[in-house]
Amino acid sequence: MAAIAGAGASICGTLAAQTTGRRLFARRPGPDLGTGPLAWAVAMVGWDFIYYWNHRFMHSSRYMWAIHVVHHSSERYNLSTALRQPVADALGTFVPYGLLALAGVRPEIIQQARALNLVYQFWIHTDAIDRIGPFERWLNSPSHHRVHHGSNLRYIDRNHGGILIIWDRLFGTFAEEDPDEPVVYGLTTNIDTYNPMRIATHEYAAMIDDVAHSDDWGDRLSYVVRGPGWAYARHRASDDQEPTGSAATANPPELAAAANAL
Repeated sequence: MAAIAGAGASICGTLAAQTTGRRLFARRPGPDLGTGPLAWAVAMVGWDFIYYWNHRFMHSSRYMWAIHVVHHSSERYNLSTALRQPVADALGTFVPYGLLALAGVRPEIIQQARALNLVYQFWIHTDAIDRIGPFERWLNSPSHHRVHHGSNLRYIDRNHGGILIIWDRLFGTFAEEDPDEPVVYGLTTNIDTYNPMRIATHEYAAMIDDVAHSDDWGDRLSYVVRGPGWAYARHRASDDQEPTGSAATANPPELAAAANAL
């Protein structure tokens, strides 16, 4: 466990340090886009595109899901759910938003694009708004994001977009909210606690337990980097009792085949 954790921390820290906006802006191959409409368009669309992939990765690799699970832990869906934010981003490996600096976007504009993206996502955490008409085709909406927070089999790992829903439509992760199947919020197996420390750490505790009880390096690494559904399927295959917390974030057995492919 110490070897995996140490290597992971080194990789995460190095990647973050080497891909900051200021560092990459100084190395940009092209011109400075300045502060005009083009710079803002590249920043906003580019940030949202990178966000889509990072959000998707957080659902497809267990050590990334351990960061993001905090946001999905609520069994209610309202504006307060949007405030359930991760506290362990430093333990993840993300597609660097600093890449926008290589395209000539100034670091301060990148940060403002981040802020606007987060502000937009706040209001979509609500059951009070049904649909937003023709904008549903292009924009993330309360309806689309309700799907994302669903633990129903048909809704799991769908609708990862931030402001734009077009990325999900383009890359095959879009699902429409079905009025005949109400969204069930929370995890596939909820942890039934309001303890913030437990919510923030339960998946890490499960990973530690899984790695500590593994007999070979293939399983040890897989319990960390493969999808959360892989761990669930592995426990079933070995007829082991699930460690506390592992079922709380694992995909149900029906998704084991899909998780196995990740």
